[in-house]
Amino acid sequence: MNITLVVSDLSASGAGRWGDAVRPFLLTKALQSLGHRIKIVGFNDGESVVRSTPELPIEEIDSGIYPKFFQSAKAMLRSLKADKDCDLVYAYKLKPSSYGLALLHRFSSKRPVFLDIDDWELSWHGGDDFRYRPAPRQLYRDLFKSESALRNPDDPFYLQQMERFVPKADHVTTHNAFLQNRFGGTYIPNGKDVCLFNPENYDPEASRDRFNLNGFRTLMFPGAPRPYKGVEDLLTALDILDEPDLRVVIVGGSPYDEYDQQLTERWGRWIIKLPRTPYGQMPEIISAAHAVVVPQQDNPATKAQFPLKLTDGMAMAKPILATRVGDVPEILGDAGYLVDSNSPQQLADGIRTLFNEFETAQAKGKQARQRCVEQYSIEAMAKTLREILPQ
Repeated sequence: MNITLVVSDLSASGAGRWGDAVRPFLLTKALQSLGHRIKIVGFNDGESVVRSTPELPIEEIDSGIYPKFFQSAKAMLRSLKADKDCDLVYAYKLKPSSYGLALLHRFSSKRPVFLDIDDWELSWHGGDDFRYRPAPRQLYRDLFKSESALRNPDDPFYLQQMERFVPKADHVTTHNAFLQNRFGGTYIPNGKDVCLFNPENYDPEASRDRFNLNGFRTLMFPGAPRPYKGVEDLLTALDILDEPDLRVVIVGGSPYDEYDQQLTERWGRWIIKLPRTPYGQMPEIISAAHAVVVPQQDNPATKAQFPLKLTDGMAMAKPILATRVGDVPEILGDAGYLVDSNSPQQLADGIRTLFNEFETAQAKGKQARQRCVEQYSIEAMAKTLREILPQ
């Protein structure tokens, strides 16, 4: 089949921020492994960081707020219409700028539309409690003032309306149980490239030497720090332990704001920051860790997420300490250490236990690797996709 993947944001702060590690590119790899031909079409209102290749054509369309976005949307619809060979449009994210336009295109093309939901978009705006009931004057400001709310094509008011159209998709895929329970469809968890993320290809001691981590017991957080991801709880746990050779290694930092700088100002003595790294080099960095920590807090946003850093560590056979949030206990099983969320003391106890029984922790890491290969690999994604695609 010829499949066009519609992406709402290909910029450095969107789907382009981690290259091949994020959901649309994981879906692409799984679909390509089944022999399908994929094209990605998406919006970008910032720096271009993705690269089009003959194997994966990528078309970026300049975006912006209304009224400019009307022209952007027309360009997207023209691009979809021009592709006469397309058999299926696969919209990534429940947004007007992806799924909404895919549905509009279906009116004229009659091509099936699949929808992939990897976040509960409203969770960032109060979830089911979100209400937009403006007074007339406020409505006028939101519509017409520069940079006002309703000029954003993915404003929460529009996101809320889009949820009503989920049943219009020919098929829905989600990447965790929370989203599947809310929106239905087929559960396809994120898959890891377990050939790239293979611990046998790396020497941990050499990696620690390369990244100047020798002499430390390193707890790696290979994601973008955000308040709900529990990094503050982890750093507070190190305050509790007060063991001078412990370090939290943060890779890449936040592409959104200065939050990681705030962490450094308060907890700088525990933090080692490594620069943003191409996806292909991440396995070597993770190989340098003694353990990977996923300290998610318990809130609607984290329940709706699949923490990629969890399967990073699993694929690299690292001991893992994580919190009981969302699908994390189901993904990790008994192949790691689980503690309650929002509890620095339990994290501290978990870190102490992990290092006190480090041989056992390493054995759990090997078990996690096997679990990742069997259930959370690109091959596992492809197996499920094969079952739901039109024949």
